[in-house]
Amino acid sequence: MKVSELAALIEAKNLTPDVTDDKEVRCGYTCDLLSWVMAHGAEGMAWVTVQIHMNVIAVAVLAEMACVILPESIEMPEESLKKAREEGLTVLQSPLTAFAICGRMAAQGVPDKAE
Repeated sequence: MKVSELAALIEAKNLTPDVTDDKEVRCGYTCDLLSWVMAHGAEGMAWVTVQIHMNVIAVAVLAEMACVILPESIEMPEESLKKAREEGLTVLQSPLTAFAICGRMAAQGVPDKAE
């Protein structure tokens, strides 16, 4: 599934529309402890988090993730979004809870680990 297809699935708004959203989503993950995500992040991951600071972008880029997803319509500061655009990282904002987002991804066959 492409990031653009995932966005539609989870009713998300793309907060970085100038970044390509055709990256392949290889797995999904939800966690808010950055050190844990750094240890378990994977290429092509769609990461659901309530964290909105600059380090989220750094961790996602370091792991070559497909996108970051903010649940419950959480807003990300413009400074973080600017960095995401510079790094070519898509940030999605969904009105759904993290639980619902992950449930929809799992129902569509998105695995919890990159294969």
